[in-house]
Amino acid sequence: MHTLFVLNGAPYGDEHTYNGLRLAGALARDAAQEVRVFLMGDAAIAAKNGQQVPSGFYNLQVMLNKLIRPGPGRVGVCGTCMTARGMTEAELVPGAHRGSMDELAEWTNWADKVLVF
Repeated sequence: MHTLFVLNGAPYGDEHTYNGLRLAGALARDAAQEVRVFLMGDAAIAAKNGQQVPSGFYNLQVMLNKLIRPGPGRVGVCGTCMTARGMTEAELVPGAHRGSMDELAEWTNWADKVLVF
């Protein structure tokens, strides 16, 4: 099964991105699943490396790393959204990459399910 998550929400302003990553992580633990995450809009900042949050608070960088490191997940970040927020590819968590609308379209065609948060 191929599942694509398109996340739009602010990383810490609401819990849409957090909940999307929670579900993506749960699905990625199933060996039969292949999960991809595309971050756009304010969610692009969720892929910024070096996040420091208060003790006991969730950390989206840690959550993304769990999707990237095992191999079944891919994380793309909207390049236009990165530029609008002054982000460079060098600032992304290792394993995430600068994406495009063409890539998102390709991933949408690849997916059996597309979930948008």
